[in-house]
Amino acid sequence: MKLQGKKVAILAETLYQDLELWYPLLRLQEEGAQVTVVGSGNAQTYTGKFGYPVMVDKNADQVQAADFDAVIIPGGYAPDHLRRYPAVVRLVREAVEQGKIVAAICHGGWLLASAKILPGRTVTAFFAIRDDLEHAGARFVDQEVCIDGNLITSRKPEDLPAFLRAIIGALSTA
Repeated sequence: MKLQGKKVAILAETLYQDLELWYPLLRLQEEGAQVTVVGSGNAQTYTGKFGYPVMVDKNADQVQAADFDAVIIPGGYAPDHLRRYPAVVRLVREAVEQGKIVAAICHGGWLLASAKILPGRTVTAFFAIRDDLEHAGARFVDQEVCIDGNLITSRKPEDLPAFLRAIIGALSTA
């Protein structure tokens, strides 16, 4: 178990992309990480785009970036909801500033833009939010996974294996 002792937050809100939340959650647990599902505070259970529910362990206002080694932002429509909560935006911004691993897939980049951490960074995401990321100061690339320092990004569910290999690799050396 490569990640024994590592602590990871996975953010959740309504209409998350089911695979982009559950695949990392289960894969990281399998590697021994302690995974905490962190919600916006709006509810205790959120339903994904395909109807699968997830229960929240903590709300964003109950945690600090220092509590975790990594923060993961699944896609779907959840990032558009998550970025409306200052505690969530603060968590992501502080995680980046503290050198924690921050990983976003698909539309997760919306939350990175709201956290104002993209100027000068290279990222990938679902192609439809390319303009949003570039307007936030990022350089966009179209590839299955992009690693820029402590920031790891991917495009879509089909990229999850590469996304998780990058996250596990970064956590293993952190």
